[in-house]
This record gives sequence, structure tokens and C-alpha cells, in this order.
Amino acid sequence: MKIQVKIIGPLMYAAGFSEKDVEVPAGTTVEGLIASIGLPPERPRIVTRNGCAVAPDALLAEGDKVAVSPIYSGG
Repeated sequence: MKIQVKIIGPLMYAAGFSEKDVEVPAGTTVEGLIASIGLPPERPRIVTRNGCAVAPDALLAEGDKVAVSPIYSGG
């Protein structure tokens, strides 16, 4: 299935891209997607699917739009 992935901030250097479509098998979780695109699992991050925050064990579906960003602080 095809998932649209957007990587924000310095995480794009680890992933090697900022935005692209990624093919993953059915039943892939957010955590599985993160591993498949080469992001370090120990790096703190926020992941959204279709604009809403999701847990690492959330299942992805065809056509989902996933954004991954580092945790920022400040104001």
C-alpha cells in the first residue's frame, strides 16, 4: 500500500528525503514505517496521520498522509 510521508526538520537528513510516497505491506504500523525509512528508533519524535497524532502501534491504511517531526520546545 502507498503512504505519503513528510519528514520535518533535521530528521529529513537521517531519512534522506523530505517528502515522498512510500510502499509498505498491508498491516504496517507507524513504528514499522519509521523503521523502514531509516529513522533512528531512539530519536524522540511526533508522528501524525492525516493530521492527528498517533501511537507507534497504530496501523496504517492505503493513502494515509504521515508527518514525522522532532519534538520542539520553546515559545
